[in-house]
Amino acid sequence: MIDRRISIVGCSGSGKSTLARRLEASLGLPRLELDAVYHQANWVPLPDDRFRQRVAAFIDEHDSWVIDGNYRVVQPDVWSHATTVVWLHPPRRVAMWRVGWRSARRSIARTELWNGNRETLSNLLSRDPERSMLAWTWRTHGRKKARFDAQFADPRWNHLDRKCFTRDTDVRSWLADLSTEELPTASRTAASSQPEHDR
Repeated sequence: MIDRRISIVGCSGSGKSTLARRLEASLGLPRLELDAVYHQANWVPLPDDRFRQRVAAFIDEHDSWVIDGNYRVVQPDVWSHATTVVWLHPPRRVAMWRVGWRSARRSIARTELWNGNRETLSNLLSRDPERSMLAWTWRTHGRKKARFDAQFADPRWNHLDRKCFTRDTDVRSWLADLSTEELPTASRTAASSQPEHDR
């Protein structure tokens, strides 16, 4: 198996966790969701030093992994060990729709996210970005683009294979390519020799 250490970043509603779960399932990569580490019970944030320790312990424990999330305090640690960074940046209207639908569904179903935390409709409908994921997504969508544009251009991260996807079709194509790369050479040759309608 090829060692892969993949960091997934992007705006809210971009599909970071969904992609991470797909990589976990298709390639068997251990997965860490940074939100699940950072948000303790009652949405209390984990102190920065303990946050970095938890992330470092995960990185040290595995030769390959996928980590999703944007937290600045741990990003240099993650990217210093990563082989690949995937930046997901759909149009703002798409991100807003995804966040709204996801948060409404979770609020109505009382879905537990991490450490007993749940989203509420009252927060979703608030105009305060510190409470509402919709307001947060609207405010930060452009900022995320400026941030990752700059970081992708930073020579400090030239060792990384950097991908930026704005469409789901591009993500699916990349995933298909990765899965093919993971096949042993003989299996890959056999697959490529099959008629198209048999694949």
